[in-house]
Amino acid sequence: MKKVYRIENLCCANCARKIEEGIQKIQGVKEAKIVFMTMKLTLDVEDGMLDSVLAEAKKIARKVEPECEIVG
Repeated sequence: MKKVYRIENLCCANCARKIEEGIQKIQGVKEAKIVFMTMKLTLDVEDGMLDSVLAEAKKIARKVEPECEIVG
């Protein structure tokens, strides 16, 4: 299942890369891509795992950048 999310309060491309790398390690993630210029996260996850992956992705984003939010 593929879904696109908006990212708010992301300060730099380096933080985007760190968040993207962290999200790619979550179980059930087929692909995660952050485009810093558009502030968008594209997630491709296994069926039925979107909610748990998204919750974990939000934790990773806040760990890297405390003000960062992933919104639907």
